[in-house]
Amino acid sequence: MNEMFFEEYQFESLLRINASTLSAHHFQKDNDKELCCLIVDAGYSFTQIAPYCKGKKLKDSIRRIDVGGKVLTNYLKDVISYRQLHVMDETYVVNQVKEDACFVSSQFYADMEIAKQKGTENTIVRDYVLPDYTIIKRGYVKSREESTGRPSASEQIIRMNNERFAVPEILFHPSDVGVQQMGISEAIVHSIESTPEEMQPHFYKNIILTGGSSNFPGFANRVYRDVRAMAPEIYEVKVTLPKNPITYAWEGGTLLSKNAEFQKLIVTRKDYDEYGHGICYEKFDV
Repeated sequence: MNEMFFEEYQFESLLRINASTLSAHHFQKDNDKELCCLIVDAGYSFTQIAPYCKGKKLKDSIRRIDVGGKVLTNYLKDVISYRQLHVMDETYVVNQVKEDACFVSSQFYADMEIAKQKGTENTIVRDYVLPDYTIIKRGYVKSREESTGRPSASEQIIRMNNERFAVPEILFHPSDVGVQQMGISEAIVHSIESTPEEMQPHFYKNIILTGGSSNFPGFANRVYRDVRAMAPEIYEVKVTLPKNPITYAWEGGTLLSKNAEFQKLIVTRKDYDEYGHGICYEKFDV
């Protein structure tokens, strides 16, 4: 990859860095008195939990879960296609349905019982109006009162009931789709418990949620509730959801580029010509 950037694309300088490292830098800039943080990057392809102390990641404590937004979207496509409408070729639209209609349940089994009810007793069911790309450019969720299950003459709807919370639940129980790994909350505790004991209180109180899947309503509350239940009582648990978790790492990159130490992190074309790939392996901690 380094060769491609420097020789094919003729880059003058290069820095390869993980998104979680940029998020950690952002957090350190905003909270300069904190020594440690735990970055939870719930992205599209996978979810990664990475602890950082003084800007350095603890590699032995990094945990990866092979479930991200893509798995959720594909699962929702399967469910909708089986129950209502064939949408296997409509990944973009179903991804919007997921983003607009889904939420993370704090009491899964209680919500499942509500979803079984009929009429006004079911407070979860919603109608999602699909886009036609002439009048309706983007689909939208109807209000509870308008969600009757009967579309108007010009509408095509998808009825979203227990799918609204059963799909994001995969993040907490990957085994639901055959991925035999621990869920996000368990992985967070597992990661923290693998760090030195004196660092653990600092990680528990600085859990930062980033990535698109963090935007699900109720996601931060669910992570806090689960981690609080598993963490030692003497430790304070604090889960922080940035204002925009999708761009949090990018914002950290802009801050890093203004740092006086930035020039020491990059590899210039002159360095590459002189030292070759070795200088890239030495500087790039990816």
